Amino acid sequence: MSRPRPGRLSAVLAMAAVVALSGAGIGVPAAVAAPVGSFYTPPADIPNTPGAVVKTQPMTILATVPTEGGWPVQARHVMYSSRLQDGSPVAVSGTYIEPNGPWQGRGARPTVVIAPGTSGQGDRCAMSVAFSTGISVTTDPSPSLSANQELPSSAVWSALGARVLVTDYIGLGTPGIHTYANRIEGAHAVLDGVRAANELGGVGPDTPVVLWGYSQGGGATAAAAEMHSSYAPELNLKGTWAGGPTADLAVILERIDGALIGGAIGFAINGMLARYPELDQALDRVISPAGRAKLTELSDECIGDIIVRNPFLKTSSMTVDGRSLSEHLAGMPEAAPALAQLRIGSLTPTSPVLITSGLNDDTVPYNQARRLADDWCAKGATVDFRTNDLPPILPGTTIPGHFGPEMIDGFGPDNAITYLLDRLADKPVSGCTYR
Repeated sequence: MSRPRPGRLSAVLAMAAVVALSGAGIGVPAAVAAPVGSFYTPPADIPNTPGAVVKTQPMTILATVPTEGGWPVQARHVMYSSRLQDGSPVAVSGTYIEPNGPWQGRGARPTVVIAPGTSGQGDRCAMSVAFSTGISVTTDPSPSLSANQELPSSAVWSALGARVLVTDYIGLGTPGIHTYANRIEGAHAVLDGVRAANELGGVGPDTPVVLWGYSQGGGATAAAAEMHSSYAPELNLKGTWAGGPTADLAVILERIDGALIGGAIGFAINGMLARYPELDQALDRVISPAGRAKLTELSDECIGDIIVRNPFLKTSSMTVDGRSLSEHLAGMPEAAPALAQLRIGSLTPTSPVLITSGLNDDTVPYNQARRLADDWCAKGATVDFRTNDLPPILPGTTIPGHFGPEMIDGFGPDNAITYLLDRLADKPVSGCTYR
């Protein structure tokens, strides 16, 4: 098929904006979702084959962009196998959407895996929990709200005729701690999501694939792009969008300390402690009992809960000497190997990557995204790095400074969708560009 007509693509993007507003509960009442159910409980024996489909069940979708085939789409709640950092098998949940209409782009119908932005660390924060309702609200043990941030992206790709899988990541919904911004486990969840989506779609590994992610999702897709050749070389990865990527945790933790979503530091530290026991012991030297209690509290919160209950959290309030946890981690011998291992950029993507970053991003710093591009370019990767010049707006509040560039780079002029459509059309690209 030919590339989507400009008018067609514009209409799809315009409808995505409507879907985004609907998903945020603007103009429509948000449904109240039940707490995380039994579907998220994996069987006793998880398949050793990464990406194997463990189980599925039908799922309704709150909203999607209409196609020539009409409004409805077929969606399934899916559980598939993946790998922890140490290689042991683990179950991951997600949402799979099979398109009704024809593929609007060139080449064969692709598989698109979407890696969500930060949603939280509690099981009820999993993206699939809110997929049917747009927003999930729970009241037990305390009021909590979680929104489906990926309604716009999943709606656009579905309307274009792609098969879509939105991963929940390891430990969200399913048992165990969610290892927030863990390079290795994020990449595993994304790449095994491709394998599972291909199985559900009845297609082989030669099927063209693109990856889509922003913020935490941008870090996960960036990690997947650089681990593709070693972890899932059979997949036909054509291109990746790594928007506002969480490439260097040390830099990010320092930036968001005291910001509106400063509590997300707890997500990162909780995930690190689960995989690096020596770091847990070292933390005992500097964290206060109240600080430990706060980490436990944050481990069961969604991003909306942090904004309501723990806004502008300063980790200096969690330590015995009043210094921030970022300062302590920077001088902690046990932390250096973990932070180095989790930093993205040590490997080389073998397919093109678009990295976008806001020059004034108040949540995921521009300089660490630029360093990622520099690292990859020095290794000979094909990278398009684009700077978003949106001026500072309410610094420290995340929504305009961090999510503004996402909407512009993802859905605005010369957007990430167009970039990935060009990769699917095999439009030649090589080397590195910075703009």
